[in-house]
Amino acid sequence: MNKQHYDWIEKSVTGLGYEFVHLEWVGRSGLLRLYIDKPNGIALEDCALVSEHLSRAMLVEGIGYERLEVSSPGLDRPLARERDFIKFAGEKARIVLRVPQNGRKNFTGTLGAAVSGSLSLVLDDGETAVIQLSNIDKARLVPQL
Repeated sequence: MNKQHYDWIEKSVTGLGYEFVHLEWVGRSGLLRLYIDKPNGIALEDCALVSEHLSRAMLVEGIGYERLEVSSPGLDRPLARERDFIKFAGEKARIVLRVPQNGRKNFTGTLGAAVSGSLSLVLDDGETAVIQLSNIDKARLVPQL
């Protein structure tokens, strides 16, 4: 999946009135997993509408995939862009890095400020880590029960 296809899918989803949350391409299986949201939450009908629209539109655009999965982001919502980290500042998150930082790849803590490509994360032990957004492999909110 190239950047142009990614941008096209994001524009298509937002054009339907939904928030484009995240897109995962599972290359070997050909799975295209898309997370969408809207202010009052996502219902099954919303997922079906987006899935039907994208299935037809991607066929016309020549975007290949084996299977399309559309769902809500859930309580453990993925965080992918700087605006996601800004929006959920103060929430607890689990972050996995691409390259270890201070000998660690896994961090859990409260999201602080996200500015100019870096994120401050107040760790559970009270320490603060500053993480480059470009070094984040995966990040998800930690549901608070």
